Amino acid sequence: MLNYLWASMIIISILVGSLNGRIAEVGAAALDSSKEAVTLCITMLGIMSLWMGLMRIAKTSGLIDKLSSLLSPVLRFLFPDIPAGHPSLEYIASNLIANILGLGWAATPFGLKAMKELAALEDERRRLSSPFRRPAGYAGNEMCTFLIINISSLQLIPVNLIAYRSQYGSANPSAIIAPAILATAVSTGTAIVFCKIMNHGRQGRRGGL
Repeated sequence: MLNYLWASMIIISILVGSLNGRIAEVGAAALDSSKEAVTLCITMLGIMSLWMGLMRIAKTSGLIDKLSSLLSPVLRFLFPDIPAGHPSLEYIASNLIANILGLGWAATPFGLKAMKELAALEDERRRLSSPFRRPAGYAGNEMCTFLIINISSLQLIPVNLIAYRSQYGSANPSAIIAPAILATAVSTGTAIVFCKIMNHGRQGRRGGL
């Protein structure tokens, strides 16, 4: 779908530029944007390498494990039906920590592993229940909750936004930190309330079957 979207935008820009007699400007803008994209990628590579290195140090030193332990009450509240000690909890905690630190790219591998473990847990539940109540490919409450909270993504240090602002000449790139914390706190809080309401409704409907 995205390929069609981008292709359509390129074709439309070329057509509009041709009709307006500004096709030369369209070509110049394309070349300038290509150069800018490479520069931005180099900037992001440096910043992400720094934070990925810090995350590796934190993991090796045991800091991530300690933070995961501190998150245990939060995870128990968000995912009360996941058995204690399940592998998915460690991946979920690592994903949340990476997101809180603004390392969205670093959080992705943990998120994928968490989803894989949650899918395995849901398959096990499906085998133990009626197929009419848990069809194949069913996304359980935990999977939906994790996805929505992951998208809302509470961030204390919005690394990507700071990098973008720095790349485009912002006088104070880090000025976005306070608004980002407020915005993501509201979005995450809303996501948690929504998930709790929907999960309660799902459990109520199942109880009526």
